[in-house]
Amino acid sequence: MLELCLRIKNWHREAGEDLHIGVLALQGDYAEHINMLQSNNADVSEIRLPSQLDDVDGLIIPGGESTTIVQLIDIYDFRTKLVEKASEGFPIWGTCAGMIVMARELTDHRPEPLNLMNIKVSRNAFGRQIDSFEEDLTIKGIEGKFPAVFIRAPIVVENDSSVDILCSIDKPSGPVAVQQGKLLATSFHPELTNDSRMHEYFLSIVKM
Repeated sequence: MLELCLRIKNWHREAGEDLHIGVLALQGDYAEHINMLQSNNADVSEIRLPSQLDDVDGLIIPGGESTTIVQLIDIYDFRTKLVEKASEGFPIWGTCAGMIVMARELTDHRPEPLNLMNIKVSRNAFGRQIDSFEEDLTIKGIEGKFPAVFIRAPIVVENDSSVDILCSIDKPSGPVAVQQGKLLATSFHPELTNDSRMHEYFLSIVKM
């Protein structure tokens, strides 16, 4: 048992070794993602300029206010660069608002997403901030239950066959974790838990 515990501990510590991950630091809870990545021994940079994307192995678009994040993406000229990088197989993970940003289309047609993933997303599908909740989920690629924190969360309402559904829930019904190649999107906030397994999963995508 001790040997198994040591192996698991070493995996957590080594998951991010030799990787340089960027976290889009325009708005939202990017600091929490940085802390989680650093706990996995990844080199992490706050991304504030498009040119910095060429210096990292992957990017996280954090939760926050989706309209503000998209506005800042356009103000700082990130849109073209992000679309270009995604088309080249650059790994990107969007959490909550990040899922909205990465979508092809939104049900309320605002803000204008980046069309990185073949998903249509409903914003605030779970209600207002007061309706926030945590639920243990079974997620493809993650062993055991994962404690998912939902805060004004979106949900996927349409996807095509290029999108792999990693997890769906019943109320409201739809996918809350999806992957398309090296692009990952989750409705929930893994960075607001003490569980680093979703970050380890993204790091494994970056290593592919």
